[in-house]
Amino acid sequence: MRFKLHQKLESGVRIGEIQTPHGSIKTPFFMPVGTVGSVKSVLPRELDEIGAQIVLSNTYHLYLRPGEQLISQFGGLHEFMRWSKPILTDSGGYQVFSLGDRGKEKDSLVKISADGVEFKSHLDGSKHFFTPEKVIQIQLDLGVDILMPLDVCPSGKADREEVRKATELTIEWARRAKEYFDSKVGHLTAGRRPGLHGIVQGGLDPELRRYCAAKLIEIGFDGYSVGGLAVDLETRDMWGIVRLMGEILPEDKPRYLMGVGTPDDIVKLIHLGMDMFDCVLPTRLARHGSVYLRNRGEGLSPDRKNYDLVNIKNAQYRADKNVLDNECGCPACAGGFSRGYISHLLRSNEITGLRLATLHNLFTYLELTREYQGTGEMRS
Repeated sequence: MRFKLHQKLESGVRIGEIQTPHGSIKTPFFMPVGTVGSVKSVLPRELDEIGAQIVLSNTYHLYLRPGEQLISQFGGLHEFMRWSKPILTDSGGYQVFSLGDRGKEKDSLVKISADGVEFKSHLDGSKHFFTPEKVIQIQLDLGVDILMPLDVCPSGKADREEVRKATELTIEWARRAKEYFDSKVGHLTAGRRPGLHGIVQGGLDPELRRYCAAKLIEIGFDGYSVGGLAVDLETRDMWGIVRLMGEILPEDKPRYLMGVGTPDDIVKLIHLGMDMFDCVLPTRLARHGSVYLRNRGEGLSPDRKNYDLVNIKNAQYRADKNVLDNECGCPACAGGFSRGYISHLLRSNEITGLRLATLHNLFTYLELTREYQGTGEMRS
């Protein structure tokens, strides 16, 4: 994997390009979330048509079902899900540690040691053990383009000592993951070699974030991810941490803000120097009948509200003959499907309704990032 920063604007926006074994990706970009190898209700061909450059899948879920070895027998995740463009996999660390919130006795579900983490499957209760090395090997078996190391993602309510311990363990696991990754792919040429990110943890503590970032930079990764800011969506104190990350992370490496957020969040994050984004909101909200509508007029700005979230199932839309957005090029809007029709489908629990709403929301996110992307080709 290679990254080239073509331009950094005075506004903080970074325009660049990532070269992966399955093609190049212009930055900044949004990744539709296909947790188990499928973006809910959307075909890979449709993702391509609305401009998705890359999708995200999850190591934890694919490991449990159907298993990385089975996927490998199909030729890897790209062939298995029939997606020819790049794929990024989250390590599954967030999912593993979130299991601790499912019961009163956290230790009965998740046990952390220096070696790794033991957890029980949410599917059948079976016990499993993730080490930093095993998580890397699972992703290599999947054949993806950008890998994430196993990290410790504490609760948004954790005290400073718990966050400090999580940060230290994250750094140590990152070192082990990098050593194992290099031993497996170090012989590959740049064009065939996938990329490995380091994940910066530290909660909302600037000192811990600085410390973690500095240690990961010493280890040396292909890119740097900012984790732990999606664990408490009621907390909007993340902006200072993101601004700090934009100031101290290497300029010549891509920055990935994990799991956040609304379209307006992403506009702000782009101006704070972040390059890569993913979030389940566009697909999840669509399944409940909510769509993002852009406030047209001036260009996107981090200083104002650019998007409204509306529930198209509300009574006011039942007889509305307008499309969701007259200036939107998504299949729902360009196809002429009225708000009234989509409202009817969603009220009737028809899958076509949630598909149209999902395609609209995903297109909205992808169009947002496209407005910031450069047009230059990757240079050697």
